[in-house]
Amino acid sequence: MTTVDTSGINDLDAVIHAPKRLAAMAILANSSSTDFGFLRTYLNVSDSDLSKQMTTLEKAGYVTVTKSGRGRGGATTFQITKPGKAAYQRHVNALRSITAGL
Repeated sequence: MTTVDTSGINDLDAVIHAPKRLAAMAILANSSSTDFGFLRTYLNVSDSDLSKQMTTLEKAGYVTVTKSGRGRGGATTFQITKPGKAAYQRHVNALRSITAGL
C-alpha cells in the first residue's frame, strides 16, 4: 500500500481556497494592481459577489482596496499585500504538494 503525505493540507488557507477568491488572488499575485471591472469580468460575477469576495480578502489582510472618485466616475482597484502574496504562495504550494502526492 502506498502512503501519501498529506501534510500540505495544513498549509491550505480557507480564506483563499474558495474558487472565486483563489482566482482573484492569482490575478493579483501577477499584477501591480487590478481594477474592479476587470476582476468582475474575468471572474464572471456580479458587483455584489465580487465586493463580498474582496471584502473577505481585505479583512484577512491579503489585499488593499483603493477607491477614487464617487458614483459612476469612481474607480476601485485592488492590490495584493506582502502577507497576501506569502499566503497565496503557501496555498499554491500546498495544492501542488497534495495533487502531486508528495
